[in-house]
Amino acid sequence: MALERIGRLLKWIVMIALAIVSLLPIFWMFMGALRPRQELFQYVSLEWHLFIPVEWTLQNFVDIFSDESKPLGRFIGNTLFVAVLVTLLSLLFNSMAAFAFSKLKFRGRNVIFAIFLSALVIPGEVTMVPTYLLVHAFGWIDSFRALVIPGAVSVFSIFLLVQFFSDVPGELLEAGKIDGASWLGIYARIVLPAMIPALITMGLITFLGQWDAYLWPLIVINDETKQMLQVAIATFTNLQATEWGKILAADTVASVPILILFLFLQKYYVRSIVSSGIKG
Repeated sequence: MALERIGRLLKWIVMIALAIVSLLPIFWMFMGALRPRQELFQYVSLEWHLFIPVEWTLQNFVDIFSDESKPLGRFIGNTLFVAVLVTLLSLLFNSMAAFAFSKLKFRGRNVIFAIFLSALVIPGEVTMVPTYLLVHAFGWIDSFRALVIPGAVSVFSIFLLVQFFSDVPGELLEAGKIDGASWLGIYARIVLPAMIPALITMGLITFLGQWDAYLWPLIVINDETKQMLQVAIATFTNLQATEWGKILAADTVASVPILILFLFLQKYYVRSIVSSGIKG
């Protein structure tokens, strides 16, 4: 009994230590955004001034939202629009593809799925040039279509959802067919309601990937009025000086939506990981 208590205590100590290590950079970022520029690198030793500002200020936040040459509000709106649209399209197309691969019987299914999975081992940098050439040929450069359409389908998301869809009992599908439901009706009325945690997990992953996207928007978007948030934040670094206060403030603002979203949806995320068919 004593050994069990000691084991639980050690587990809690390790978990708390890992939580502190994970949250400390976020806390420092937020506190750094509340410091004046001259104070950011004034304290480097491990003391409370390293994490708590001596002189508190909101000027960094005022600067990033009042700078008309870099309107952060517009960049946030652009990124939110693209991230939400890509997430919705991804949920639709990837779930339909996963349903087909996991529940429908058709010739060449295993071969096609194997080809899909082989794309997982190809680095994104390898496909970036041909994707850019296709986008350019379609005339989508400097358009949100260059960001939305290539991101609407994800091999990883299809693979993830196939694991969940495969766990849906075949008896439910047979019952739906007996009741006269089409495959589309079975997909919409039987399978999707049972896959809410998995869909939310995939949605979170997709939204986060789009919210943090940097390299692809940097390549295909040249119009500053259509630029994404992470690219805009990078412009606070220039040859003359790096505006660290503005960068930390912008990073803090960019982190808030993700933290809020995960806070409200974490129970579905954890539930999907626990019930996942992917064993590690």
